[in-house]
Amino acid sequence: MRDAVGEDMGRWPADEPGFWRQVVERLDTALLVLDAAGRAVAANPAAERLLGRTTAAMRGADAHDLLHRDADGNEVPRDRCPLLHALAEGKAARGEGGTYLRGDGRLLAVSWSASPLTEDGSVRGMALLFTDATGDRHVHRERTARTRALEDLNERLSLVAEITEVLGQTLETDEALARLVRLLVPRLADWAAVDLRTGSGEIHRVAVTGPEGRNAGFEGRRAPVPEDAGEVEDSPLGRALTGGESVLQERVTAVTPAAGQSPLVALHGGFLGAVSASSAVTVPLGAEERITGALTVVRTDPAHPFDEGDLEAVGDVGRRVGVVVDNTRRYGRQRAVAEAMQRNLLAPLPRPGRLRLAARYQPAPAGSQVGGDWYDAFTLKDGALALVIGDVVGHDLTAAAGMAQLHGILRSLAWDHTGPPGAVVDRLDAAMPVITTVPLATLILARVEGDPDTGPWTLHWTSAGHPPPLLLSPDGTACYLEAGQGLLLGTGPVTGAGRPDATHPLESGSTLLLYTDGLVEAPGSDLDTGLDRLRRHALALAREPLDTLCGAVLAHVPPGSTDDVALLALRVPPP
Repeated sequence: MRDAVGEDMGRWPADEPGFWRQVVERLDTALLVLDAAGRAVAANPAAERLLGRTTAAMRGADAHDLLHRDADGNEVPRDRCPLLHALAEGKAARGEGGTYLRGDGRLLAVSWSASPLTEDGSVRGMALLFTDATGDRHVHRERTARTRALEDLNERLSLVAEITEVLGQTLETDEALARLVRLLVPRLADWAAVDLRTGSGEIHRVAVTGPEGRNAGFEGRRAPVPEDAGEVEDSPLGRALTGGESVLQERVTAVTPAAGQSPLVALHGGFLGAVSASSAVTVPLGAEERITGALTVVRTDPAHPFDEGDLEAVGDVGRRVGVVVDNTRRYGRQRAVAEAMQRNLLAPLPRPGRLRLAARYQPAPAGSQVGGDWYDAFTLKDGALALVIGDVVGHDLTAAAGMAQLHGILRSLAWDHTGPPGAVVDRLDAAMPVITTVPLATLILARVEGDPDTGPWTLHWTSAGHPPPLLLSPDGTACYLEAGQGLLLGTGPVTGAGRPDATHPLESGSTLLLYTDGLVEAPGSDLDTGLDRLRRHALALAREPLDTLCGAVLAHVPPGSTDDVALLALRVPPP
């Protein structure tokens, strides 16, 4: 076998004159030879046929300038030519995305491979093999189109999911809609506008945003909507609001203002004209009988109009946003009722002789629910002054209602009771599961005993799991009264001697602060830090008038707090 192979190799004409020229000329793959400057020096017949150019016509010409084009037929900058980079670096290279200009003016998609030609270590030129990739380019374009369609669909679905998640993080309508338009622009649209029904026969444009957050002066514009509109308004905005229809305007035409034009037509057409809209989608917020408003998104580039896929995605967003708006409005109404209930139940403070009282109630920040915090102060049958601070577990209308129940029952139980506060709270704890809906609560009940005008005064109190009172002394010190601590209300009957009580003298010129936990607790901070912050801040204000002190203390609620706050302060007169 070895002899046969050797014999065959001996007859192989590789060393005969003209052999390699014949190979190149008969090669079906196009070959172009370039010199070190990138000029064409030779081409085989396959290259002549593929390029529609003769070797004589190409010889000496700069191959890049002569042949290389982009997909639209434009010249490609030399610094973006991968073949020239390979030639300059003396390295092999290949590519799938080239386009060459044939002699007849047609563009040819090519796949190519280049190898440097070296002699004595120097690059003398480059051998370039290339093939017709037009068919591959067509397949690539189809694949790219399918991929882009899938990416667009995925982007739409991701946007809808993100909007749903973000809107679920707030209970404030204005904040929810502001977040919505910030998500839509510029990811889906160049401009976005939200119009809401006010319930009084008007449409209020509540949110508009465009490039870099601009609103182009559209915020706050209103247009009356007749409650008895019998026909769908002749505008995409009207059709969305009154008919629940999603409208795609692939090509926006200019709308000329006319006398007698409906307010909705003028509002919608004026907006599209002012932002130079080329395409728009308008969808209802909500569905069927619960349409709360409309969302309009706009694109300004005629080359990228909205399509049916966009219409479906924006329509889905509109349905979800409508539910959020409806929920936030219900929450707002419930919050207003709860807050009004609490404020109305916080009775005016008495004026017991020379003792001075001040109080504050601050609802939870916007976006949080109203809780069950309350304070109370009233004169008992025996002349002592009762002080109450409490917090019903929960943050909703139920908690506010529970607070009202405890407020009334505690007053009734304490009014004619002359014994220690702990006994009153024991009775309240026993009655709570029977005649209230309150599951758990904390409170402090205190008696201030002594002649209202002359004193001396003594504080008697019990605490049902509540933060301790803060006493500011006239000598410039402050301490928390941590005695008298017992279990929360609602945790079960207290066995043995009953709830603990504590007493402490109130010096002339001292100040007592009772407060709820929203004043000292905040996400990311421990209770000890909050208590220390309150003590230092209150001590710095100890000589201020009582109202001033309360206002300043409340103004320093910890950042990030989501709870409401009740504060009750007692000032003992100086000698």
